Amino acid sequence: MILGDLLTLVKNVTERTSNPFGLRPPFDRTGADERTAVFGYGDANADFHLIGDYPGVHGGASTGVPFTETEAGVAIQAILREVGFATGPRDRPVLENCFASYIHMCCLPADETPTDESYATLERYFDAELRAINAHILLPVGERATDHVLREYTTQRDRLELDMARLHAREIRGRGFLVVPIRDPTGWEDTEHEAIVSRLEAILGRDYRQTKGVATMVG
Repeated sequence: MILGDLLTLVKNVTERTSNPFGLRPPFDRTGADERTAVFGYGDANADFHLIGDYPGVHGGASTGVPFTETEAGVAIQAILREVGFATGPRDRPVLENCFASYIHMCCLPADETPTDESYATLERYFDAELRAINAHILLPVGERATDHVLREYTTQRDRLELDMARLHAREIRGRGFLVVPIRDPTGWEDTEHEAIVSRLEAILGRDYRQTKGVATMVG
């Protein structure tokens, strides 16, 4: 699919849960019987966009669904369930008001990790999908996703040290978005699960849909 077509197609594909915009992976480094990519998944009309790193970290190489299978993915999905975003089977949850995707959607062989070049190749695909979803709240998980989101969608990156322990569950105004970073669950301390759940519940309890206008002025 041509990336420029995403925004014009969004209203026609909102009932599709997995890969609602029909993206095709720009490269394939997997075996013949392996999944080529873990595409965006969930509610394409969502106000909350959960953003992970790549399938090898946050899961989905077997299920095709972000934030499944791995320890980190299961921990993040537990948060979604606690705040009411996720129900149903754990390997293919029903997401409401939440969309999940990766900055690096392509799967890789088990012994490989993404290169800077492959992240750069996939950046425009992720950006097009993010803008088509047009959520109010961005929830980047882990250092790589948080760095990308702060750099590309806020004016705050140069002012903030990329210290995930300090950024975890913090509200950061962006260019048209509110960003709430989430420290990768593999490094969580005892209170960090509760901290992000409390932050999301607080946002849900107020008129968060005003975020768009406020964030544009502040960011």
